Amino acid sequence: MTLFAVTRLPREILFGKGQRHALPAIAARHGRHAFICTDERFAATSQFAEILAALKAASIDTLVHDRTLPDVPRDSVAVCVAQAKDFKPDMVIGIGGGSCLDMAKCAALLLSRGGRLQDYYGEFKVPGPILPVIAVPTTAGTGSEVTPVAVISDSERTLKVGISSPYLIAAVALCDPELTMTCPPSLTAITGADALTHAIEAFTAMRREADSALPQQHVFVGKSALTDHFALLAIRLLGRSLEKAFRDGADEVARADVMMGALAAGCAFGTAGTAAAHAVQYPVGALTHTPHGLGVATMLPYVMNYNLPAATAEIAQVGAALGLARADGTAEQVARATIDEVARLFGSIGITPTLAELGLPEDKVDWTAEQALGIDRLIKNNPRRFDIAGMRRLVKAAYDGDMAASAF
Repeated sequence: MTLFAVTRLPREILFGKGQRHALPAIAARHGRHAFICTDERFAATSQFAEILAALKAASIDTLVHDRTLPDVPRDSVAVCVAQAKDFKPDMVIGIGGGSCLDMAKCAALLLSRGGRLQDYYGEFKVPGPILPVIAVPTTAGTGSEVTPVAVISDSERTLKVGISSPYLIAAVALCDPELTMTCPPSLTAITGADALTHAIEAFTAMRREADSALPQQHVFVGKSALTDHFALLAIRLLGRSLEKAFRDGADEVARADVMMGALAAGCAFGTAGTAAAHAVQYPVGALTHTPHGLGVATMLPYVMNYNLPAATAEIAQVGAALGLARADGTAEQVARATIDEVARLFGSIGITPTLAELGLPEDKVDWTAEQALGIDRLIKNNPRRFDIAGMRRLVKAAYDGDMAASAF
């Protein structure tokens, strides 16, 4: 196999303590009118007030939309865009968790291209460049600051939907771990587990042969040497610091590690894609209304166990990145120990261990499997193939908490 790789990233990524203070200078390079998408929680903080004051001091006019809701309901985007049209922004700044960043991407898209949000569902439906987005995350998990995807909830559809296009990638990702210091332990756990799931699924994704047409037709194209670099960095950082950040939110070193881990995971899966854990979470989340990061993390150990025959070496490498002590065992033994360690880590930060405990009704197990199997953009990335019987067994194993049954 010849080397083949694809990466699509922001033009500029800035990371470090205090980097939020660079926002006025960055914004000034894009114009003088900034439309800001955030939520009520962050809009009420002193940090946000300081950011607005700094932008004003730099002669940048701002208009704030602070009503972003979790999972970005489709119709809320239209309300947001209507607020900004007369303002005629030069840029959109997303400040907050993943939903705020996704709202900023969607607002920039509709302000630039018009139409309805549903006109852009799927891959490569955005016809050209959009207003520049400056992404300022205040949580560490989704990686939306560097990915080409915006996820929204559509009341006319059971499952959440995605808009995937390189044009959605933020112009600038501005990552300041100080902005995550006030995240409560539960949010730190869920977003951090989401990031680790992104990294592990990207690292164990399918690897594809060189094909000039593939990246022109698909946003997610599988793992490569470049995405592996980011994924392993994310796994190392999250493995050593996620539990620390959960237990002591004031630990600056741990907070920086977790935010860098989430960023690196986004750099990996934004091109490599995710796989079966995410596919199952879409229907599970629709039924249980539980946080996305919680659902994918619940599924991940079962999916890793299912994938073991097809990704033994990769899963063993995940273990090394997590800091598992070297053993004289076979690659399979190391890989099994890795799955145990992921389950242990998630348990230590309060991740729900079964789909039953997430609230999935038992009579929806088969429906969940059918819906998950239909999410081709994710299932095609899984290193081990699925049929409907296999997906049903996997979902049932995760429902029952039967790790052995997920291996079949």
